[in-house]
Amino acid sequence: MKKKKILSLLTIFLLVAMTSPVLADSKSACVAIGADNTESQLKTVYNYFNIKRGAVEEIKVTNEDEREYLEDVVSLDKIGTLALSSVYVQEKSSGGIDLETHNIDWVTDAMYKSALGTAGIKNAKVIVAAYTPVSGTGALTGIYKAYEAATDTSLDEAAKSTAVEEVAVVGELQDEIGDDAVNIINSLKGEIAQTKNMDDDEIRQLILKTADKYDTNLDDQQVEDILTLVNKFNTLNMDPDTFIKLLEAGQGTQGFFQQVADFFQQIGSFFNKQN
Repeated sequence: MKKKKILSLLTIFLLVAMTSPVLADSKSACVAIGADNTESQLKTVYNYFNIKRGAVEEIKVTNEDEREYLEDVVSLDKIGTLALSSVYVQEKSSGGIDLETHNIDWVTDAMYKSALGTAGIKNAKVIVAAYTPVSGTGALTGIYKAYEAATDTSLDEAAKSTAVEEVAVVGELQDEIGDDAVNIINSLKGEIAQTKNMDDDEIRQLILKTADKYDTNLDDQQVEDILTLVNKFNTLNMDPDTFIKLLEAGQGTQGFFQQVADFFQQIGSFFNKQN
């Protein structure tokens, strides 16, 4: 019984240690709802947000709002004609992007995180949700509006547009080459200090070299699409360290949880020796 109590206390201690920095670092929050949701559908969405409706400021995003950034960049079948995806955004002082998605079936968490970094959002808790599966492209507009409302700031318009184009390019790449698409783009963003001083042919060679690191072959059109994107990155005021950290985040997270597993294994071994 005594051993079980000790294990329970250690578990609680670890959970508090893992969550308390985020809670202590929280600031303002806002929800952006898709304007075409019914009240019943919004109940489902707010359940995903795990807050009561009215607890934070709520704003609406229409399909017209979404098309302001998406039209001519994302295919019409992915934009749709209804604004259904909704987002919860909470400002943080540090800690990067804490993101989760519900019923988003095309834009991945990694794609969102990378695009939000491009748009200038570095620290925030973001939940993207819909009552039914949707592509998730329209949620970017909601994230922008909710973040700007929560922080009382304005994101750079060029950065927001480039981030939407990034999602389109990475999404198409991911359909062709898999999850390394976002890693290739983040690697290139990590080299922005160099690419700003390169000509197009030099950037093309860097793109091919970067893809080769991930054992990926790109066709000529894919290289040109990425080149266009890199040239837009070069005009923005982006911090390359943001994207280097995104590349390292997956491995770092796995390492942390492995440490937790090893910790509990050591505790188990200790108690076994006491028997």
